Amino acid sequence: MRGCAKRAGVSHAAPAHHFGDAAGLLTALAAQGFERFIETQNRVKAAAQPVDARANLLAAGIGYLTFAWENQALFRLMFSSERRDDSDAHLAACAQAAYLQLAADVAAVRGDAKAPPRPNDVDVIAAWAMVHGLSDLMISGRIMLDGLSETERRAALESIIARVMPEARP
Repeated sequence: MRGCAKRAGVSHAAPAHHFGDAAGLLTALAAQGFERFIETQNRVKAAAQPVDARANLLAAGIGYLTFAWENQALFRLMFSSERRDDSDAHLAACAQAAYLQLAADVAAVRGDAKAPPRPNDVDVIAAWAMVHGLSDLMISGRIMLDGLSETERRAALESIIARVMPEARP
């Protein structure tokens, strides 16, 4: 906590006063990470100018991968750290917002965008598992797309993600 305070240019007691302890600080960072995660996905979707729900979901997947690659430590904190407090209401709300955005994007592909999210929706789980697993493999150095141009790399990633996407319904 003292090191964080020093880097932030505040008194050594400020982080403890504001966050309580290291778990409080990491919990707040994870919540902020989910907010930035959603912003990244929305930015990528807007830049892609998707023509339909399937293209929108694909762009969201690329946004997921982009966030993970650009924020590797934060991504690990958000999804796999045991040092954050998962019972924190703000963190839970931010994580839920990210999940609900994915569920809405999947529902739009299926043509039931107005329906509430379904518990244990296998299409949502498949989409999430694909991009999360791919993200983890990329940041762990297990999948390397070296030698590809940015356009070729994105096309390869889109092709991988598209393999588990639900079929569009009219």
